[in-house]
Amino acid sequence: MDRLTEAVESIANRKDELFALLAKLVSQPTVSPPARNSDEAQSVIASQLADMGFAVDRFQVYPGDDNVVGRLSGRDSARANSLIVNGHIDVAEVGDETGWTYPPFSLTLGADGRLYGRGVADMKGGLAASLFAIQMLREHGVELAGDLLFQSVIGEEAGEAGTLVAIERGYQADYAVVVDTSNLHMQGQGGVITGWITIESPTTLHDGMRAQTIHAGGRVRGASAIEKMMKVISALQELERDWAVMKAYPGFPAGSNTINPAVIEGGRHAAFIADRCALWITVHFYPNESYEQMIGEIEDHIRRAAAADVWLREHPPVFRWGGRSMIEERGEIFPSLELDANHPALAQLQAAYERELHAAPVVDMSPTVTDAGWFAHAGIPAVLFGPGELKHAHAVDESIDPDQLVQFAQIMARFIASWCNTPKEAKE
Repeated sequence: MDRLTEAVESIANRKDELFALLAKLVSQPTVSPPARNSDEAQSVIASQLADMGFAVDRFQVYPGDDNVVGRLSGRDSARANSLIVNGHIDVAEVGDETGWTYPPFSLTLGADGRLYGRGVADMKGGLAASLFAIQMLREHGVELAGDLLFQSVIGEEAGEAGTLVAIERGYQADYAVVVDTSNLHMQGQGGVITGWITIESPTTLHDGMRAQTIHAGGRVRGASAIEKMMKVISALQELERDWAVMKAYPGFPAGSNTINPAVIEGGRHAAFIADRCALWITVHFYPNESYEQMIGEIEDHIRRAAAADVWLREHPPVFRWGGRSMIEERGEIFPSLELDANHPALAQLQAAYERELHAAPVVDMSPTVTDAGWFAHAGIPAVLFGPGELKHAHAVDESIDPDQLVQFAQIMARFIASWCNTPKEAKE
């Protein structure tokens, strides 16, 4: 029996060690929001990586929330493919724990044979299984020619740019696997960006002046920012309908590209004409579109609508897009990921899947968004591939099939050993 086969079989034979690692991670309540609480969980990851011979880089993104990146240098890094394995350590909020059958921060084997605990599906299960797969490769002497990078990042649940910060720190690879919730589907994704559209009057008028601003002969060119925002909302709806009619992408229901007017804030008091109104929108777009493109289309359409209004053309809407934290800035960006179906790394991941599960994997589109899009935005080919079902993520009594965790770890072990021992393609 070769070393890789031994390593893969050991994952199943020693699965209790995998579950014990997952239990350590689940026991840390890295809930986001409020966030700033991942230090102990990240210490578990960092220790695990160091024990396996990784060079560990731990750096602060926010106080109490560090990223951890481990690099295992290959024996022929210059000529063999490198790989990033990426996942987020934060989990969704729990709410009222009395609604849970099992304690959210204690890994529990349920009567139905599933493992329960916050984060088992989204996505501490993917992190633990990936780490355990690497541990088995190391213990069984499976050498890698290319570099292997493991990233445990913060902030994904609250739209915080943990993965972006790691990319900005200079971490690159020939391919990236984001091991977030996909039920072992190999997926691309659409994107999301939030934005604020603000209308503001240079003058503040008493409510008693309203008649002079709206009736004949009043001769006061004033306006309610709230009422003017109605024109902006109407224009957004027109653009949204045009997108639904004119745009499509395989794997998405028609009209999945939406513009949601999520929050509106305006006015100061009932005795004043509203001199300011701000609209918070959420924009969903397709994998073949960028958030920069969406910003351009929306701003152009709204400016044209404003130019047709006597008051708005003099006081046009102001835009603020995205942000690096929903907590700190009330804004977020999740770039899209258009999956390259012909990429050799994806072919090797599919081969590893077929070797372990004796079936062809599902290659499709995620109905949600993850950090995977940041790699595509940075020019790093990537795929979303992880254990756990989306219907269990964020849910009360979050759970995962333990057999799927083992299968995922086995597939990842085979894929890592294959991809990181494949020569780089010659660049044209």
